Amino acid sequence: MTARLEFRRELTTSPTPAERRREILANPGFGKFFTDHMITARWTPERGWHDAVLRPYGSFSLDPATAVFHYAQEIFEGLKAYRHSDGSIWTFRPDVNAARFQRSARRMALPELPVEDFVGALDLLIQTDQDWVPSGGEKSLYLRPFMFASEPFLGVRPAQDVTFAVIASPAASYFAAGVKPVSIWLSEEYTRAAVGGTGAAKCGGNYAASLLAQQEAIENGCDQVVFLDAVERRWVEELGGMNIYFVYDNGLIVTPELTGTILEGVTRAAILELAADLGYKVDERRVDINEWRQGVATGRITEVFACGTAAVVTPVGQLKWRGGQLTIGKGECGPVTARLRQQLLDIQYGRADDTHGWLHRVC
Repeated sequence: MTARLEFRRELTTSPTPAERRREILANPGFGKFFTDHMITARWTPERGWHDAVLRPYGSFSLDPATAVFHYAQEIFEGLKAYRHSDGSIWTFRPDVNAARFQRSARRMALPELPVEDFVGALDLLIQTDQDWVPSGGEKSLYLRPFMFASEPFLGVRPAQDVTFAVIASPAASYFAAGVKPVSIWLSEEYTRAAVGGTGAAKCGGNYAASLLAQQEAIENGCDQVVFLDAVERRWVEELGGMNIYFVYDNGLIVTPELTGTILEGVTRAAILELAADLGYKVDERRVDINEWRQGVATGRITEVFACGTAAVVTPVGQLKWRGGQLTIGKGECGPVTARLRQQLLDIQYGRADDTHGWLHRVC
């Protein structure tokens, strides 16, 4: 896969001192520190994608009338680079993220970036800042490609000047003290997306729309929020930033089907295939909130977990709503959840055979 864009290289003259970088990598947290460089490229109708450059990490200078500030025409992606035991660095299914980035761009009336240029931009940034890829435990380098309307114009129409960028941030394990089941608040007042809306696109507006419900979850002692469909208010869709799975007592694993209102997660798709590889029956279908409640009460649903790039696989220990709550299983990480999580991590970190060809070697 060869990028079409030619990336100009402008290396920083003041890289982070090695000692300071080691301090950061020892305890990076998530999204708090950034590598020495970034990628930017520009699109206009006349020239297409151009001015692609690897440059020192730094601020954008944007006019107050820049369209993204007013109409939220933007999209983003999230994926990780993993250092294997031999020191090599790999990404996980970056072509799938690239394809989703194109679908999101299409929905948000933004120009589509070719898959090879998306992957090429990631590779260049990782190769340049490879010393920032941590090792040990579940540490990784989190990559954030994004695109936004950068034209200074207040008319309501698709922007004629667009910027693509990639930044990178070292990340620790999402669970610093080990895998801990999360509690979920059922949002009955707010919805995340509606049919015909932007639910299947990875755009910031979807996340902004989830924040008030997430705040409500925290106020009710929960870690995350789960949304129902916007029409009947009965079908389970997804969390604020993760897909959800249900494990049944007969070995069946179910995740809500993609209806155009649910983000098609890369981790979600991988788990569908991994579960089948491990001998589980898998199904994508609609799940009624009452099926969840009754299934847990009767013991038919034995485990629930959420999944996404940041947390990989997260066990759900409790569901709360106004007037009630329930505990799934013993409120702990179940064996199926643990097995799937470990299998996925083993592939990502090179400890298990990648029979699906999901890993992409960067350097």
